[in-house]
Amino acid sequence: MLRVTEIFHSIQGESSRVGLPCVFIRLTGCNLRCSYCDTAYAWTGGSDWTLERIVENAASFGCPLVEITGGEPLAQDETPGLARRLLDAGHTVLVETNGTYDISRLPAAAVKIMDVKCPGSGENAKNDLRNLDRLGPEDEVKFVISNTADYLWAKEVIRGNGLELRARVLLSPAHGRMDRALLAEWILGDRMNVRLQVPLHKIIWPEADRGR
Repeated sequence: MLRVTEIFHSIQGESSRVGLPCVFIRLTGCNLRCSYCDTAYAWTGGSDWTLERIVENAASFGCPLVEITGGEPLAQDETPGLARRLLDAGHTVLVETNGTYDISRLPAAAVKIMDVKCPGSGENAKNDLRNLDRLGPEDEVKFVISNTADYLWAKEVIRGNGLELRARVLLSPAHGRMDRALLAEWILGDRMNVRLQVPLHKIIWPEADRGR
């Protein structure tokens, strides 16, 4: 059983697969309280679903791309099992995680999108940077940037760990906090081999507070 907040069909707003139709499985519960969190409704509540029911519901949308998100998916022990079942059913599986749990628990074929928390999140001290060495060639690393200090910190982590050469790196402006054009200028000025990620779903549905 897994605690589920919602399952919905939408447009992938982030990651290197931005713009693609995607089924989102949002699990309930998170061990962090980031200052800019836009899914606080998934911290509690939800309902218990069997893995079979989740897989069947995801398949009903006829969409090959599925993302397990949260909350924090790896806060629930059965999440790796769900990822395996979705893969066995023929889906491309993305797992968005805050990087505080060991990502090697997930199947190798699942694409991990790991969020490394910058100081502006208020949860920077809880990063498990050992996960950077557990990344596979298809995995992605995301940094949400709130201000100059966040950008400089992220750049040090990226360059200090050679992430530009061995992972897909995403820099995302914190919604309502970081000017997108300024972040783009910093990336260009520093010759950073990273992707500027502007959350597409927030542009398409700016008033939506869930299910998008």
